[in-house]
Amino acid sequence: MHRSLVYNIHMFSDPLKNLKAFDLREGDVVADLGAGTGYYSMAAGTLVPSGKVYAIEIVKDFLETIKKRVAEAHLKNVEILWGDIEKIGGTKIGDNVIDKVIVSNVLFQIANKTNFVLEIKRILKQKGGVLLIDWSETSILQTTAVVPKNKARLMFEQEGFVFEREINAGTDHYGMIMVKE
Repeated sequence: MHRSLVYNIHMFSDPLKNLKAFDLREGDVVADLGAGTGYYSMAAGTLVPSGKVYAIEIVKDFLETIKKRVAEAHLKNVEILWGDIEKIGGTKIGDNVIDKVIVSNVLFQIANKTNFVLEIKRILKQKGGVLLIDWSETSILQTTAVVPKNKARLMFEQEGFVFEREINAGTDHYGMIMVKE
């Protein structure tokens, strides 16, 4: 993805608004997979002050950006991890420890989508939720790699997740919440 688009992603979809629709709760343990420059990680950190947020990213420059932003915001509950979200065990998080997973604007970049969904399933507690925000087919992101909403939903349902509901994630995005059964 073009770097300037990543840095300005918050202009297209409001992380705080989307996370409020996700119903994060005080004390939740949250994983932001493919955290990018940390917009969702930072917003989640403010919403679960006694909880924990893992910002997991493979691009080391982005990890440095998140680290700087977290320090500037004095967020003590955000832990930054280098990890490969396309590999089973790649997040470096234990089995069944996460209450909520955030996935924003990463599906079009994921080559092994099955492993990606299985890694989410592995780290997520039973009845844990996944907030999936991604580019709509009519978005400004002009690429054939965009994963349509119905295909994204099917990817998760094929691995045992249950669709809970859609959220309004902005004009260029779709949003949905899935639950691990």
